[in-house]
Amino acid sequence: MATLKDISKATGFSITTVSRALNDYDDVNEETKQLINSTAQKLNYSPNINAQNLVMQKSKTIGIIVSSLTREGAKNNLVFETLCGVYDTLEALDYEFILLSTSSTKQKNQTFGQICSQKQLAGAIIQGLKIGDPYLEEAKNSSIPCILIDIPVTGETMNYVTSNQQDSVKSAIKYLHRLSHRCIAYVNGTRDAHVSNERKQGYEQALIEIGLEAKPEYIIQGDFDEDIAKKNITPFLINHSEVTAIVCASDVMALGVMQAAKSLGIKVPDQLSIIGFDNILLTKYITPSLTTIAQSPYEMATAAAKLLIDLIEAPDSKKMPKIIQNELIIRESTGPAFTHAMKKS
Repeated sequence: MATLKDISKATGFSITTVSRALNDYDDVNEETKQLINSTAQKLNYSPNINAQNLVMQKSKTIGIIVSSLTREGAKNNLVFETLCGVYDTLEALDYEFILLSTSSTKQKNQTFGQICSQKQLAGAIIQGLKIGDPYLEEAKNSSIPCILIDIPVTGETMNYVTSNQQDSVKSAIKYLHRLSHRCIAYVNGTRDAHVSNERKQGYEQALIEIGLEAKPEYIIQGDFDEDIAKKNITPFLINHSEVTAIVCASDVMALGVMQAAKSLGIKVPDQLSIIGFDNILLTKYITPSLTTIAQSPYEMATAAAKLLIDLIEAPDSKKMPKIIQNELIIRESTGPAFTHAMKKS
């Protein structure tokens, strides 16, 4: 296994400089850090576990690792509410946190263990990982306590917090069924997101339970993006006038569907009922206001922070994963299906 001395020899920098670069000290310039970190990767260097554990025992810093912070995500208040929930909980427990952004590409260049060591983290809360992301397996096998949000994976030092994804979508579909909707489409998120798969399964299972056919052509990809949802749903609405309701795996995509309907002259909810997922702030201010499945990101974050502190301070006491219940918020974007038939006649 490579050591600091090996990296020092390969780069020409002193062991002290190498150590400070790997731990992200401000007095080492970025070019030097990049060279040293790149060399460490090539040599398969990993921090000394015993030394790392000593650091972890002294640390009172929690890392909030969020995947792919983007401008599109600014429309969504979930990350902000998550940060508020974590902050309020940790402050009361005399911990502090730092926000770290990651992506699938970044995870290939810096391991989960390296980022925790460099930032001297006592533990981490991770939100937004995709299926197959390196951090998922690395965190599971790490000695560093970790809580995942919306990914149901457990390990010796790992637990998770999520919400009742499938049941939430089922409740939305059955609500539409009670309103006499029989042709219900679904706009799905990205295929590599766990919540996308859970919500899609909820849609398909609900149709089976109420005796409706789950048609593959009624599932449209929206990739959690407003513009993509609008682009993909437009031809679908043109070619499937029999569809009277659409459930979306996120509110952001529901906004795109509403725009598409407006551009085609389809009235919401008279001719098309639309349901979103998340209950972001915009949903109650748009016209018509959006019926949506409300998550509780603040409550989820609070539960995640408490679970993490339990893992750090009482590692031998096993806690069950926390499941937070969502709520169907009925607003103006949904209505009875018979209105649609009257408008067409």
